[in-house]
Amino acid sequence: MTNFRNYQVPYQADERYSKKVAYFSMEFAIHQPLKIYSGGLGFLAGSHLRSAYELKQNLIGIGILWKNGYYDQARNQDQTLQVTWMEKTPGFLEDTGIKFQILIHDAPVWVKAYYLNPETFNSAPLFLLSTDLPENDYVSQTITHRLYDANVATKVAQFILLGVGGARLVDELNYSPDVYHLNEAHGVSAAFYLLNKFRNIDMVRKSMVFTTHTPEEAGNERHDIYLLHKMTYFCGLNIDEVRRVTGMPDDMFNHSLAALRFARIANGVSQLHGHVSREMWHKYDNICPILSITNAQNWRYWSDKQLYRAMEENNDWAFDDRKRHLKKRAFEIVADQTGKLFDPNVLTIVWARRFAGYKRADFLTQDKERFEKLLSNTKHPVQIIWAGKPYPSDYPAISTFNNLVHLSKNYKNVAVLIGYELTLSKRLKQATDIWLNNPRVPREASGTSGMTAAMNGAVNLSTDDGWIPEFMDHGHNGFVVPKADYAHMTVHEQDDYDLNQLYDILEKQVLPLYYDNPDTWKQIIKNGMRDVRFQFDSNRMAQEYYDLLYKV
Repeated sequence: MTNFRNYQVPYQADERYSKKVAYFSMEFAIHQPLKIYSGGLGFLAGSHLRSAYELKQNLIGIGILWKNGYYDQARNQDQTLQVTWMEKTPGFLEDTGIKFQILIHDAPVWVKAYYLNPETFNSAPLFLLSTDLPENDYVSQTITHRLYDANVATKVAQFILLGVGGARLVDELNYSPDVYHLNEAHGVSAAFYLLNKFRNIDMVRKSMVFTTHTPEEAGNERHDIYLLHKMTYFCGLNIDEVRRVTGMPDDMFNHSLAALRFARIANGVSQLHGHVSREMWHKYDNICPILSITNAQNWRYWSDKQLYRAMEENNDWAFDDRKRHLKKRAFEIVADQTGKLFDPNVLTIVWARRFAGYKRADFLTQDKERFEKLLSNTKHPVQIIWAGKPYPSDYPAISTFNNLVHLSKNYKNVAVLIGYELTLSKRLKQATDIWLNNPRVPREASGTSGMTAAMNGAVNLSTDDGWIPEFMDHGHNGFVVPKADYAHMTVHEQDDYDLNQLYDILEKQVLPLYYDNPDTWKQIIKNGMRDVRFQFDSNRMAQEYYDLLYKV
């Protein structure tokens, strides 16, 4: 039986990684049955915990047990998106027996801690907090019902639970971390808890590090400072004291700015994003240094080992056979959901990730003439699959999803899938020949879906954003839209330029190579698989966190 009152990781930590770390994240995508994630942030945190386990790092994860998850993506009668909520009951979590109260809105709220044992899914230990308890009133119970609740007060309560509740849990465990690592600023209320505990802001700074994933100021969450105060976000500090320790000039409290002032050091999640972040925040004073540690994904979990084996043995027959099998298997999901039979011999393009405006999900459809030409090309046929979950209250993104559903009804070779979670993500990456990624530069902090696509024999076609500049060698391991002078372009000009370039690359390079020069195509796939193997395996990333961020 685990001793949760003097908790230690249940394996011998490697001496290189002996420093104790508590890693706070609003979401973790560790394995399909544990649906407590929405998208990239969760996928990243899940891979981080898997690599921490592989490397035997002295790290624990702190998150929230979302009773209804993010949401379940269903369909209305006309196949458009329906948001549904279903209770999740993960029977594989251990009850730690730890229960305590924290103040939210000046009232005590009971918090219970659950535990994901490292052996269950091969991840570092993960503690998940819940307020869904009979001791709490209904409103307090709903704090942990939905990830990123649309109600502002509920969302603030979730931030308090992660930060204050997480820091309190660490004390209940007697874990005494050397480092409190905030993955995004959702948990920055932990700093106020620690300030209360240490009575010394330098001690808070010494122990806190911060990872920012948001490359634009508007995307960083801000809340009314008086609302936060009323909700006991600041752990008893009055507004004047809060202003003094955080340097917030106005009535809007910027969580990321607070994190950058409380942390000893911070990082962006790609080389480009580190640069963008330093540019973005340098006008504020008392900001900690911002490094770059490029996001990565866990190779052991994501990659198709048989493809890699065939590549290493130089067995092209086995390589082709495996890729064809992977496509065929995934196309059964397409057929099951849409009634469309896709052909494993046809070039397949997949766009799949969270639906968000800047990611431009429906980008290819913006030029109707070229889109039509692409889909009706009999010499070089294509199939296109879209999938992804918009935020349940992001109505423009839901509208984009639904427009694609309606559009897909006109074509046998276009499909829109629901249920884009870890399992479908893996299947689609195995199914695709071209993993399409076309965010507006420089709005993608890192983007990691293309890494796991490359680990499954897919070729990236991307705008030059996020991690792509560190990976891409055009025509050698993938295809990239050459950067233009975006800073001096309107959004409309940028979109026009990118779309023309994408279509040119598809029509003049990708399709002829795939159909007329299969050996070169195969070489591009293999180069991508090799280039992603170590540099973008999260073991490298998890090690860099110890080497660059956690060391004092």
